[in-house]
Amino acid sequence: MELTLPIEGMSCASCVNRIERFLKKTPGVTEAAVNLATEQATIRYLPDLAGRTELVGAIEAAGYEVRPEAPAAAADAAAVRAALLEASDPDSADRARTARDLLTKAVVSVAVALGIMAVMFWPQTVVRVEQINLIVLLPATVIQAWAGARFYRAAWRAARHGATTMDTLVAIGTTAAWGYSALITLVPGIARSAGLEPQTYFDSSAIILGLVLLGRWLEARAKGQTTGAIRRLIGLQPKTARRLVGDRDEDVPIDAIQPGDLLRVRPGEKVPIDGRVVEGTSAIDRSMLTGEPVPVTVGPGDEVIGATLNTTGSFVMRATHVGLDTALARIVELVQRAQGSKAPIQRVVDRVSEVFVPFVIVVAAATFGVWLAIGPEPRLPYALTAFVTVVVIACPCAMGLATPTAIIVGTGRGAEAGVLIRDGAALESAGRVTDVIFDKTGTLTLGKPRVTAIERSGSWPEATILDLAASLEAGSEHPLGAAIVARAREDELGFGRATRFEAHAGRGVVGQVTTDDGDHDVLVGSRELLHEQGVNLGAVAPDPDIAATLIHVAIDGQAAGRLTIADPVKPESANAVRELGGRGIRAWLVTGDARPAALAVAEAVGIPPERVLAGVLPGDKASAVSRLQAEGRVVAMVGDGINDAPALAQADLGIAIGTGTDVAIEASDVTLVGGDPRGVGRAIQLSRATMRTIRQNLAWAFGYNVALIPVAMGVLFPTFGLLLNPALAAGAMALSSVSVVANSLRLRSAAR
Repeated sequence: MELTLPIEGMSCASCVNRIERFLKKTPGVTEAAVNLATEQATIRYLPDLAGRTELVGAIEAAGYEVRPEAPAAAADAAAVRAALLEASDPDSADRARTARDLLTKAVVSVAVALGIMAVMFWPQTVVRVEQINLIVLLPATVIQAWAGARFYRAAWRAARHGATTMDTLVAIGTTAAWGYSALITLVPGIARSAGLEPQTYFDSSAIILGLVLLGRWLEARAKGQTTGAIRRLIGLQPKTARRLVGDRDEDVPIDAIQPGDLLRVRPGEKVPIDGRVVEGTSAIDRSMLTGEPVPVTVGPGDEVIGATLNTTGSFVMRATHVGLDTALARIVELVQRAQGSKAPIQRVVDRVSEVFVPFVIVVAAATFGVWLAIGPEPRLPYALTAFVTVVVIACPCAMGLATPTAIIVGTGRGAEAGVLIRDGAALESAGRVTDVIFDKTGTLTLGKPRVTAIERSGSWPEATILDLAASLEAGSEHPLGAAIVARAREDELGFGRATRFEAHAGRGVVGQVTTDDGDHDVLVGSRELLHEQGVNLGAVAPDPDIAATLIHVAIDGQAAGRLTIADPVKPESANAVRELGGRGIRAWLVTGDARPAALAVAEAVGIPPERVLAGVLPGDKASAVSRLQAEGRVVAMVGDGINDAPALAQADLGIAIGTGTDVAIEASDVTLVGGDPRGVGRAIQLSRATMRTIRQNLAWAFGYNVALIPVAMGVLFPTFGLLLNPALAAGAMALSSVSVVANSLRLRSAAR
């Protein structure tokens, strides 16, 4: 079972790592991933060994809190999906209040700090300085208690459990500056007896709090933009539908629609729910879900996806999937799951963050000691300044945001382009792909093959051959079987009763068909299947070398005839293969069809003959993937997600290609909603862009700390006399987090 819990109190990568460790130690938890950007924990657990109470307890034991009122605290993932579909952002009110609170405290803190600085510029004597210190003590103390309260609470929660976080650093740094200043102000004799000027740091403590809070406000706003994809997807669904009741239409809420209801969709309206057209024709704009810019013509029997736009005609549809079973609901669930996941590269951050904050505290303490021991006079103020600057500037929040913000934006952008990425691991893997293996039927071709010819091999009439073949194939899910059934229905045939149905994967079907003239044993499939079943093919002419698939039919143990089935190549397939080649990726075609048909498709899309494998059974497709992997290649398999399941599982990246309502989300790493093979290139492009962004973010986050911590310690002071101001340190720390999020937001232009 999977549960998502919203967490309060996280501030950096070390928080994420600590919560995950506590969750993973809980009996019954099989997997736990905490996302700093979404402020959520996604937990998979065994319900017999653990429950929500134990999971919440583990988070609280780590020193953090769970928001009980959030819809993500529902009992299971289905309830979460329902809540997501009912409101575009259930936590928006809470987030808005938090953002207002952050901004208010930030503005007031900075204003007070600037006021203190202004007062400090008054003409001064020793007595007057002491008087000024007394004047600014009250506002500085109010700011420390009011604006700093959130840091104290979080630091105390962590300290109770033996942990440290970014809040610990801010609390220690500002308290040191304010505490020293308060002591100098209230007991000025201590400073005079030590030969120190009564210099205070009230302005530093106040402006540090203000800038850190301002940074968090900017960060919260930026993070809100990263999660906009889910809100945009949910906002696509219309609120009402026009249901047919007798001879009239009535407007009803979406949640009142049941499977089987007839709905009318007029020009300019959104398709209300997933279904099938029963009357009328139109052109559907699916770009909002699939990224396909050209409207698709639909007519009776064609599927339509909820939330797509009806452009020209009016039609009547029958609802087939409602509520949580719609394509949109499944897409929202998948995107949310992906945005809460982690990429393997995140492990680097986890290992560093586990020790980073304690390391910074040790370094800051050592810095204070060195300045106090061998620094120039006045040593104590210098030591205090260096100490505060180190703990403030070393905040690891940029490291914690580097990976999840990029994954959130990347997966969200992919969803808007019709590329659904399962998780962060799949997103990372896609960028390393060197070879892409395409299935043929329904992947590079339209997947709607048609019977173009019927040949007789014996005395059976063509109509009888088609009738018996279609009656048997009515129980098959294969596209070729569907083509036979479709042709028979056109001729009002194929209604015999099939029994003892048996499918031979990749070769055909066998069974018995009962018609008005009795029972017949029927075989429909490849020449090899008929031969294997003992059918004499001596009188049957060899299969010609044509760009089509030949299906043999045997009736009562005798060869009866064969059907020629052609499947047009998708117009986008050639561009898809060409785009992959332009990225240095080899395209392969692997199919169970005969080699002439496979070569014809390969030639049409630009795949060279040496990279075509024909007559391959589903199980052997996985072997083809394995052979390439043995050569050190990183392989993506593109198929329908059902017949190609073994190969999809074997591949480094499994890509299911579908039309929305039948997408094989659970069987693949990536799902292309619209069935456009160009989505493979988009997925790879998006992965490479996302991983490039993550590396940039991590380089900046690590580089920032590596470069500025020594500066904060004072390494430039002996040579240049420079010591970093704590206020500048706070500003740099805040901007580092914002810059990481802003860099991730650039991904919104990827995969277009």
